[in-house]
Amino acid sequence: MTDARPHRREALASIAALPLVGHLAGLEPVDDVRELTDDPEPRVDDAARDITAKTLAEAQKLSDLSFDEVELAQAARGLRRQPQSIGALRKEKLGNGDAPATVFRPAPREPVPPQGRGVRALPDGIPERPENELDLAFAPVHVLARLLRARKITSMELTKLCLTRLEKHDPALLCVITLTRKRALEQAARADKEISAGRWRGPLHGVPYGLKDLFAVKGYPTTWGAKCFEDQVLDEDCAVYERLRDAGAVLCAKLTLGALAMGDVWYGGKTRNPWNPEQGSSGSSAGPASAVAGGLLPFAIGTETLGSIISPSTRCGVTGLRPTFGRVSRHGAMALCWSLDKAGPMTRCVRDLALVFDVLQGHDPRDRSTVAAPFRFDPRPLAAYRIGFTERAFERTSAPDKAVLDVLKKGGARLVPVTLPDVNAGLLRPILNVEAAAAFDEITRDGRVKQLVRQDGRSWPNSFRRARFYPAVEFLQACRYRQRVVDAWEDMMKDLDVLVAPSFSGGVLLPTNFTGHPTVVLPNGFGGRGNRPQSMSFVGRLFGDGDALEVANHYQEATGWHRKRPDLG
Repeated sequence: MTDARPHRREALASIAALPLVGHLAGLEPVDDVRELTDDPEPRVDDAARDITAKTLAEAQKLSDLSFDEVELAQAARGLRRQPQSIGALRKEKLGNGDAPATVFRPAPREPVPPQGRGVRALPDGIPERPENELDLAFAPVHVLARLLRARKITSMELTKLCLTRLEKHDPALLCVITLTRKRALEQAARADKEISAGRWRGPLHGVPYGLKDLFAVKGYPTTWGAKCFEDQVLDEDCAVYERLRDAGAVLCAKLTLGALAMGDVWYGGKTRNPWNPEQGSSGSSAGPASAVAGGLLPFAIGTETLGSIISPSTRCGVTGLRPTFGRVSRHGAMALCWSLDKAGPMTRCVRDLALVFDVLQGHDPRDRSTVAAPFRFDPRPLAAYRIGFTERAFERTSAPDKAVLDVLKKGGARLVPVTLPDVNAGLLRPILNVEAAAAFDEITRDGRVKQLVRQDGRSWPNSFRRARFYPAVEFLQACRYRQRVVDAWEDMMKDLDVLVAPSFSGGVLLPTNFTGHPTVVLPNGFGGRGNRPQSMSFVGRLFGDGDALEVANHYQEATGWHRKRPDLG
């Protein structure tokens, strides 16, 4: 019987005989690839003629290269056209929301065991109504949800309390950019009407919250914390707002962030830590952390690129979740680094994180990095989890950190000593710098970046400028090395459910941001200079957000640090 399929050699010969690129691309056939890549007489403007071998001899020092004079002269000849090519690309006017064609999507080497579906974060029974407004202001979401459903409180009552506290304490904390009073009162009235009619949308129905002001909401400014975008109004609703709106939550405020998601300094000043108003709240999710810690809102939504949920949660003593990369849509949110940005909740306790995350997570076709993955929050006994820790990190850390291991052991946990992967995650930092420079290319070139409050060597303006000199080849090499780091961390985590580590001295913050692993951060005591809040991190496997939340919840319920309140006077 004759095989109708062409032999491989014949097929390759047929392909090789086709004109390069060909008519399918709308191009005439060419005889030589050089006709597409090397103009024998490049047409350049006068400024480009100054690009010579001498120019490149100086520039190559930035990349630790050593091409000889002949090689540099050859390169200079083609590079004289580069400014024209780049200029043509700039005329396409790419916006902050235009994501690259490449999509970072971390995946475990082996499939994560199915976790099933279900969030049992609402305890049984109806709690007593808090005796006073202050207790109500600091009540967690899972308590408020049951009170609202049982109609022991109304959404309007709770919303007005939050609006009052935001107005009263913002002058000291500087955590609010826009108070969404009208929208809040409308949503609260609708929630009360629906709940009274027996239409309960779920645990967030009628619960007030705030959004970091890099999330777009129609009808309100979205300032990104930067003076040059102070009057920016985007005609779209971000995915996070849409999901919370559909769950019946009540938006009370758009909260501060350090300008373009760096630090806690925005165009209106420095957002303050409720535990010590003379101190900044850290960033860049500065406003969400400050507002939740101060009892101004039950929960808020922040973002993290390289520590922006972990750091302010630590500083302000709140509980935060940085989900697995790709679990929460960033549609309608400011892009800083497309392959690193993550959105997640900041609350009073882990149970509340699970409730809010369950609403936020899921695939969104408008954000190509998002994936659909099962999520479960239904804590089992601690002995059911494989919990890793690094002995070296706990040997040289504080007493509150060391006490975390004792609490877990007392609860029946099996702790497994592990060694962190032997990789250098610091080599990946240029990925953030280059992507951020691309996201804010236009304001760097037109000078608006000079309007940012911070202009020192460690701020965005200087970072954006430096990134222009980072070679494209090395950027791709860093992206390739990133996959090695992802694989190394998954290899280390494959026999674990959760890794517990000090948030800043445990060697986990930098690499897990680049690998995409989820992290729960929660308060574990006070210490250090000024007896300030400290935190512990619980890192899960990729898409193991549920396990990380469950183990963190066991620790939190065995302690009481999350119930402490700052005194705002």
